[in-house]
Amino acid sequence: MPSTMTHWQRIRAAIAGQPTDRPPISLWRHWPNADETALGLAYGTLFWQREYDFDLVKVTPASGTLHADWGTKSTYVPNPHGTRTTLRRVVRSPEAWPELPVLDPREGCLGRQVEAVRIIAEELEDTVPVLQTIFSPLTTAWKLAGDRMLADLRRHPDLLKKGLQVVAETTADLAVASAEAGATGMFFATQCDTYRLMTEDQYHEFGETYDRVVLDAVRDQVEIIMMHAHGEDIMFDLLAGYPIDAINWHDRMAGPSLAEAREHFSGMLVGGISEWTTLLDGPAEAIAAEIEDAVAQAGGRAHMVGAGCVVPITAPHAHIRVARDAVETIRTR
Repeated sequence: MPSTMTHWQRIRAAIAGQPTDRPPISLWRHWPNADETALGLAYGTLFWQREYDFDLVKVTPASGTLHADWGTKSTYVPNPHGTRTTLRRVVRSPEAWPELPVLDPREGCLGRQVEAVRIIAEELEDTVPVLQTIFSPLTTAWKLAGDRMLADLRRHPDLLKKGLQVVAETTADLAVASAEAGATGMFFATQCDTYRLMTEDQYHEFGETYDRVVLDAVRDQVEIIMMHAHGEDIMFDLLAGYPIDAINWHDRMAGPSLAEAREHFSGMLVGGISEWTTLLDGPAEAIAAEIEDAVAQAGGRAHMVGAGCVVPITAPHAHIRVARDAVETIRTR
């Protein structure tokens, strides 16, 4: 039975908790080496979308370039994630935080990400939501300093906050510039909202305070904000209280499960596929069964089938195809 809704209709209905003709689905990955230019990142993203016709396009910049304009250095060493390895961090003392400059998101590496969005949005002509990846200010601070950020959070909080304010302003400007370039949504990623790094009070003070600078700046500029919580032992309820439309996390690997999350968040849940086991290893029957289970856990509403994070670049094409085709056989109305 053919699908009867457009990508936009399906995503809007899912966010609103309304019936859809089938479950929406989206998967995303890195494009190592190609993602070092705007055109390369755009080409990879467009190839992926034209190959699989997902319901949502998430632009995934090279992991090291979003903070490179502050002076960090990274390189690509082949790995299944497709991510870059940091070679040099820029914050080496507490006194360096107030010295960080506010960056222009239309120049340098940040400008490259904005240009990639512009190319992608122009090519897709608003047939599908396009979300720019934006990292939370505290996550970026961690990339700039490494674990010394956690020490400064406890020992030099005032200096760290001065740096976080600069990072938040730059991040907000990047989000707005991306929207102006054609992004219709923001994929807002945090790697710090975990009890393994800090308490909820600490995240409220050093994370949420600056997250909301970004959220406040872009909320009226985009239609969709999807929160991504990376890692294990996440503060799910804290993020669920943000002004967001969707939330994505490692539901299979770390929890909470989709069924548990349904009790705490009324927007669109995004997940259900284990990218490092089922999607990577198969077989096809296991992939389809995992998707059916995910839809059932979410109650067939307000849910988009997705992975917990980026799909491994080594995931077989046949497995991605199985996942994409599986939703066509599921009716949620």
